[in-house]
Amino acid sequence: MISRTLYALTLSLAASSSSAFVPATHSNTNNALALKMAAESEVAFSDELDGSELRIGVLRTRWNDEQVSSLVDGIKAGVKECKVPDDNLFIKEVPGAYELPYAAKLLAMSGTVDAIICCGVLIKGDTYHFEYISDAVTKGIMDVNLSTMTPVIYGVLNCLDEEQVKKRCSNEDGGHNHGEDWGKTAVEMAIMRKEALGGKKGGSAGKNLKELAPMGFGGGSDDKNKDGDKEKPGFF
Repeated sequence: MISRTLYALTLSLAASSSSAFVPATHSNTNNALALKMAAESEVAFSDELDGSELRIGVLRTRWNDEQVSSLVDGIKAGVKECKVPDDNLFIKEVPGAYELPYAAKLLAMSGTVDAIICCGVLIKGDTYHFEYISDAVTKGIMDVNLSTMTPVIYGVLNCLDEEQVKKRCSNEDGGHNHGEDWGKTAVEMAIMRKEALGGKKGGSAGKNLKELAPMGFGGGSDDKNKDGDKEKPGFF
């Protein structure tokens, strides 16, 4: 009698344990809600971000051109809200996402912009290509941030299908163009960098800027002509 009771209890525990690892089924309504929530922006930005004296470089891919172009439009709208002049936004194309970190490193070392946005779209396919490229690009962009002390914004969508991309590169049908957030993020981080390096009026970067000189940074004075006007980066 006791053995049969223990056997029944064992079966019950096994069933309850295994069920914990079985994915729960969701209705179409729940899936649609999750997709919408994932696409919405969860980042709040200050209305006082002033990028009127900043120069922002955008590196965008030609791969998935239609979606990336939409994201770039979002970036333009985002930086415009932060008072970045149209002439201070520079856009350069690269073939695909894998080339973004290298181009970002070149641009960061030129010292001609205050922040960089790497913009691209990766969509999962039938092979491991998606995983390898996504991982390499993510690590590469982070490395440029840390090695050059230039804010490099990760503006690469990593999506499982076209529907997820549409929800994240357009404000239509309940979606949200994430490019807007990337533009504002670039302005916020560029301001933070200037403040940290003594870029405020009356401030002094001192030793920090001397240490950054070998990386291509000139402390904000080497990029002006004799009339005191800023020159456009030769990179573009």
